[in-house]
Amino acid sequence: MATDNKPNLNKFKVSPWLVYTAILLIFLTISFFTGGSSFQEPVKLEQPEFNALLEKGEIEKIIIFNKKDAEIFLTAAALKQASNKKVSKNVLDQPNKGPHYILNLGDVQIFEKKLEIAVAEKKLKNYNFQESSNWSDIIISLLPIIIIIGVWIFIMRRMSGGAGGGGGQIFNIGKSKAKLFDEKTDIKTSFKDVAGLEGAKEEIQEIVEFLKNPEKYTNLGGKIPKGALLVGPPGTGKTLLAKAVAGEAQVPFFSLSGSDFVEMFVGVGASRVRDLFKQAKEKSPAIIFIDEIDAVGRARGKNNMSGGNDERENTLNQLLTEMDGFGTNSNVIVLAATNRADVLDKALMRAGRFDRQIFVDLPDIREREEIFKVHLAPLKKVENLDTDFLAKQTPGFSGADIANVCNEAALIAARNNKTAVDKQDFLDAVDRIIGGLEKKNKIITPEEKKAIAIHEAGHATVSWMLQHAAPLIKVTIVPRGQSLGAAWYLPEERQIVRTDQMLDEMCATMGGRAAEKVTFNRISTGALSDLEKVTRQARAMVTIYGLNEKIGNVTYYDSTGQSEYSFSKPYSEETAKTIDKEISILIESQYERAIKILEENKDKLNQLADILIEKEVIFKDDLETIFGKRTFDDNLAGEVS
Repeated sequence: MATDNKPNLNKFKVSPWLVYTAILLIFLTISFFTGGSSFQEPVKLEQPEFNALLEKGEIEKIIIFNKKDAEIFLTAAALKQASNKKVSKNVLDQPNKGPHYILNLGDVQIFEKKLEIAVAEKKLKNYNFQESSNWSDIIISLLPIIIIIGVWIFIMRRMSGGAGGGGGQIFNIGKSKAKLFDEKTDIKTSFKDVAGLEGAKEEIQEIVEFLKNPEKYTNLGGKIPKGALLVGPPGTGKTLLAKAVAGEAQVPFFSLSGSDFVEMFVGVGASRVRDLFKQAKEKSPAIIFIDEIDAVGRARGKNNMSGGNDERENTLNQLLTEMDGFGTNSNVIVLAATNRADVLDKALMRAGRFDRQIFVDLPDIREREEIFKVHLAPLKKVENLDTDFLAKQTPGFSGADIANVCNEAALIAARNNKTAVDKQDFLDAVDRIIGGLEKKNKIITPEEKKAIAIHEAGHATVSWMLQHAAPLIKVTIVPRGQSLGAAWYLPEERQIVRTDQMLDEMCATMGGRAAEKVTFNRISTGALSDLEKVTRQARAMVTIYGLNEKIGNVTYYDSTGQSEYSFSKPYSEETAKTIDKEISILIESQYERAIKILEENKDKLNQLADILIEKEVIFKDDLETIFGKRTFDDNLAGEVS
């Protein structure tokens, strides 16, 4: 019976346009072979001209229609004469088979007697009477109407979804665009393919279990949750979790994006929401997954420029009603994903709609190792590849970033004609993703190269001398992406950050400009990205984390995201001046601190810069040779030999 549901791939589908074209070609062919009247319109003839032709014997035959009009066919000899040249050929420059002339009759009896005399005198071969025109003339007169009707039928079938129509046609515009996955659909993703995210997987698996075995929970008086919201940064695996649910659940799974509700027509979004929940209710128990729900779920009343009838708000209102209103749908669970939970409407986030918020955060070092194992499985790699080392080299990477690292490593290995992907390929892939593509052919003068080397050596020196600065991995002056040089660090994965740790990081960031000042007694524009980073850190210390004594234990951070809609600042002008002053003091103090460290180690700074100019890339070992071992016994995770 399963074979009955398979589509017949050999079935030929007839296009309406093919039928219309065939009809037109048939008509043209018939018209051409039956005299070509459609190709050459007969010339209207006056009575004296007709009498002259008849008297000369140049008419071969005459056909009289309805005793009103006569079609005149000339002889071959007459067509060769100059007077009949205009009717001798048709528009295709082929011999015109006639009729060549047409004559409006007066008295039919007189005309008939004239023809009888001409036949008797052998000036005319024959003539006959017909009561109606031939079929080609009838079709010609009806052809415009036939074409208009045919085009109208074709357009209406397209609009109504027939003859190749789909959900996007005009009469289906209010239908849901959700893609349905069920037990018959080949979804290969399962929870085994989702590495890490143990807490999120546990809650998601429980939702699947709700639908598979609801009695286990309802026997105790509990109710199945209405919805779960997956919240987290981009690339952390929210959509992948939903794919795993589609693969594991033995119930229909409707998947669509928040933007699928949005359309230029008023009322379409709300109509699609109604249709989506109607379909899900008919197939319940079922799961609905809405990716990027912030496209329709933003807080209402914030965008006042859109006018009185906001289509997005109407869509959201309908979604709120369907999730928890008078006509609540039973056994339909809504999953949604977003990385902007702060902008969602409060009514959407309340219990009874999205009962659970599942935070899908960036993976830690243990979870990154598990993710690497998943993405390394299909690669041809060297034996005993250290996945723990790879996990340590990728702090702050999301699951999508790790997948990209593995893919880039395979491409780099193939580019170098290797038979297997090795450790160096992964390090090069990380460099490629973080810093960009190497630009070894970029023209840099020796003076600029010296300045870049001093700048990067300054970063390396200051970070080596500070306890809480991130451990250095390598430094390069080979241009990458938009930067002329780069230093790679391996930051410690902290859950909380203290003031002295942030100050050390700021000091290390200012080490590049400080090295230029100490060595050349002048500075350059090369520290733009450093200044941007350190200004952002200093502003966060003062205005967000409350780490400034002058401002005190006050934060101006709004976790709800509502402040972005406001044009006013949450502090006075006097406080704004104080904030700007404290930010400047923080940055300048760390700049002076970096200068002091570099002045005390100026010889080692220049020695490091000279090695950098010579080799273009230096590693942690080179710094240990110059500076000696670091005097701090902190966690130096990520040391490389």
